[in-house]
Amino acid sequence: MLFNSLHYGVFLPFVFIIYWFLFKNQLKLQNLLLLVSSFYFYAIWDIRFLSLLVFSIIIDFGAGKMIAKNGAESNRKAWLTFALIVKLGILIVFKYFNFFIESALSLLTTMEVSVQLNTLNILLPVGISFYTFHGLSYLIDIYYKRIEPEKNLVNYSVFVSFFPLLVAGPIERATSLLPQIARMRVFNYGLAVLGLKQILWGFFKKVVIADNCSDYVYTIFNTPEAYTGSTLVIGVLFFAVQIYCDFSGYTDIAIGSARLFGIELLRNFDFPYFSINITEFWRKWHISLTKWLTDYVYTPMIIRWRDLGANGIYLAVILTFLISGLWHGAGWNFIIWGLLHGIAISYELYTKKTRTTFFKSFPNWMRIGIGSFLTLSYVCFTYIFFRADNSAAAIEYISNMFSLTLFCIPYFPGIGASRFTMILIFLFFIIEYLGKENSFALEKFGQNWKKPWRWIFYSFVLFLIGFYIHLGNTPFIYFQF
Repeated sequence: MLFNSLHYGVFLPFVFIIYWFLFKNQLKLQNLLLLVSSFYFYAIWDIRFLSLLVFSIIIDFGAGKMIAKNGAESNRKAWLTFALIVKLGILIVFKYFNFFIESALSLLTTMEVSVQLNTLNILLPVGISFYTFHGLSYLIDIYYKRIEPEKNLVNYSVFVSFFPLLVAGPIERATSLLPQIARMRVFNYGLAVLGLKQILWGFFKKVVIADNCSDYVYTIFNTPEAYTGSTLVIGVLFFAVQIYCDFSGYTDIAIGSARLFGIELLRNFDFPYFSINITEFWRKWHISLTKWLTDYVYTPMIIRWRDLGANGIYLAVILTFLISGLWHGAGWNFIIWGLLHGIAISYELYTKKTRTTFFKSFPNWMRIGIGSFLTLSYVCFTYIFFRADNSAAAIEYISNMFSLTLFCIPYFPGIGASRFTMILIFLFFIIEYLGKENSFALEKFGQNWKKPWRWIFYSFVLFLIGFYIHLGNTPFIYFQF
């Protein structure tokens, strides 16, 4: 079920009414409702994959109990290994099997070796990367005795499948979400209002900004050879806006929806496009994934390679981002995208003292300006690999972009209509900048205005959403991951 659909517009208030009016002060029934609603929400995509989700939950729940029950380290490790093999095996089969087979075939063809390898004709279950990571962190935390296993299957099932976060995160931790599911929740009017404001802003990002940009992005990226280098730059900038508004818009709707049920999800974005370096960007972009990879991939490598000193840190950074790239998609373009970010952060670590000394004499506004421009430029460049269909298409795009036509006046079909979109983007980033000290831009925006002016602003946002809602049938970008 898409957030930006009439179906969700009926589904959310329906569940909300039953949750607070019929099941008020009845925690078991509220959690059971959330579970049934989440399974229904997921089954709308493809009911066949619901069994895969249920199987994953049962594996987590059972293995977690067995890890905690066994005192012997060998038994604990055996159960953890079993669960990891099963869960990662499912993920590999559905998401990476064809990629590995095709890569092997390509390598063997290059070596002039003739072999017949078959790929699988299977669909990628939506959200599989997200709910797999939920379960993995739960099992690893139990193994290291950071948490106790959940005794209630319904509670654990809600933790993994809670519909606002099920298909595109945030990637939650048992330490944060399970206690909220297990305790009684009381309706909080202020939290519900905050949730509605965040849902409103999320819809604005997705429907008004991201979906408006998507047509221009598709047109330019689909045939890069037909456009000048300057137009290709515009295409990358449009995609940078699209992916941010699409993904952070989803997150806003998810967090806002959860707040309507008295549940706080992890923050996933902190205005990343205002970052002054790549390291800061990754502290503010897809925060839950960055933190997950830091805790369960990067940190264990650092501990294991402590004897390597700084070289061990650089290697761990690069490998972590290679895994991040592969997590995002089964393609060499995603691996290159991850590698570029790993290299950039390693470079920043290596040159930290030199850069600090160099910029020390610069005025603060100049340091921030230069840092922000260079960071956003690099991020946008790497987006070419993220958006392109494959690495060859990305290289072709870059080759066409860095040509003499880079200095021509940009043109593409619909450039006239795009001017109003650019105005909306400009206004959007002004509001984002003004609200960058808060958890989301509208949290305190206009709080000192008189009530009529606030309602005029909200009505205008609603009008724009209503005007562009016909564009709102497009899936969110991160559903494919």
